[in-house]
Amino acid sequence: MSDNEQQKFRPIDQLSYEQARDELIEVVRILELGQMSLDESLNYWERGEELAAYCEDYLNGASTRIEKALEQRGGEQEARG
Repeated sequence: MSDNEQQKFRPIDQLSYEQARDELIEVVRILELGQMSLDESLNYWERGEELAAYCEDYLNGASTRIEKALEQRGGEQEARG
């Protein structure tokens, strides 16, 4: 597969969480069809791995932000109470 064919995906850092999640769903659907060459399948599998890692990191970051906000809120309530 040439470099031009592999460059069909948008860079991860240009995707929102929702775009990455939707693309991951589409990649899984494409792979499940199983109608590609091995090289194409590997290309999609690698992209799926990238997208899954991106989504996981994004969700972990969101979870951390929520935990910090709750801790701050709890600390503010204790100071008032």
